[in-house]
Amino acid sequence: MSIQPGLPALLPTYAPYPFPIVRGEGDRLHDDQGRVFLDWYGGHCVCATGHSHPRVAEAVAAQARSLLFYSMAASLPVRDAAAAKLVEFAPEAMASVFFCNSGAEANESALKIALVRTGRKRLVSFQGGWHGRTLLTLSVTDDPPLTKPLADLLVPAHLLPFNDVAALEATDLSDVAAVIVEPIQSIAGARVADAAWLEALRRACDASGALLIFDEIQTGMGRTGAPFAAQRFGVTPDLITCAKAMASGVPMGAVLMSAPVARGLKPGDLGSTFGGGPLACAALSVTLDIIRDERLMERALHVEAVLRRELEGSVVRQIHGAGLLLGLRVGPRASALRQHLLASGILVGGSHDPDVLRLMPPLAVREASVTALIEAIRAFS
Repeated sequence: MSIQPGLPALLPTYAPYPFPIVRGEGDRLHDDQGRVFLDWYGGHCVCATGHSHPRVAEAVAAQARSLLFYSMAASLPVRDAAAAKLVEFAPEAMASVFFCNSGAEANESALKIALVRTGRKRLVSFQGGWHGRTLLTLSVTDDPPLTKPLADLLVPAHLLPFNDVAALEATDLSDVAAVIVEPIQSIAGARVADAAWLEALRRACDASGALLIFDEIQTGMGRTGAPFAAQRFGVTPDLITCAKAMASGVPMGAVLMSAPVARGLKPGDLGSTFGGGPLACAALSVTLDIIRDERLMERALHVEAVLRRELEGSVVRQIHGAGLLLGLRVGPRASALRQHLLASGILVGGSHDPDVLRLMPPLAVREASVTALIEAIRAFS
């Protein structure tokens, strides 16, 4: 069938940038006219090691020449090695990993584990949280335009206020299978959880038998200055979900789980044809090496400190977040600042809070790019 008039072959989903991207290198993107843009959006927290890092590109190419794909029906050394390296990178209590393809699939799987393991039917999440577009993840996502049309199909879930210990303590969790939380609510404007509140969550789950899930789709892989935000906050959940930056742009997701959770699962409880594919596993292994070798976690903390210091007194009223998952609170002029930065060749992200712009660049962002961002913001009036 021919292309229908007025209907593109590729279904429009997001409003794209007003230019096509044809090449990426480090923290820079190039369009088809030869223009260069500094990427402070990072493909939405994905390109932690930078665009087309040579070591990632070579690892993927070498793996493609050796074995392009086989499912989990076979044991693959590249998959076993990647799993071992990720478990070692994660908090000590994480003992095993299930590989899948995306953040939504990781969260869906973690919630499914909790529902099956506990035999309970209710979930708890938090206002401002965003966990995915599958049915279980929509059940715990605070995004009414997405959730209301499917309300009759969603699992019963209770949205509690974020960072509110009193509201948590007033909630009966005895019939709750899982509590899922983002340590930093990215889409809500990089809102950071209080450590004391996360500790209260841990205690409440221990007391009730609910499983605690940290959604680290965006906060994982070194972005906050620690391997996972769980280590930064000193609170260990039962399960950690990750995706985004895991394989430097090759689609990948994972559920990390404690030994008690893993022991409660049997073969067949989880599955994914493409999960843990050879290309993704090769990319994950080298991504973990690059984070260590290039000291990218330390780099994230350094750049955060520079931005907090140099943007003081600018149009930016407050900086939320941690490491290189930051929300710039600008106020009503946030949209205008975003357009100003785009005109200056700098890409940043918006958020559900219209007053906040988000920064999620490659962790290897160059000093020249940091200076350019600061100068462009200071020049905005």
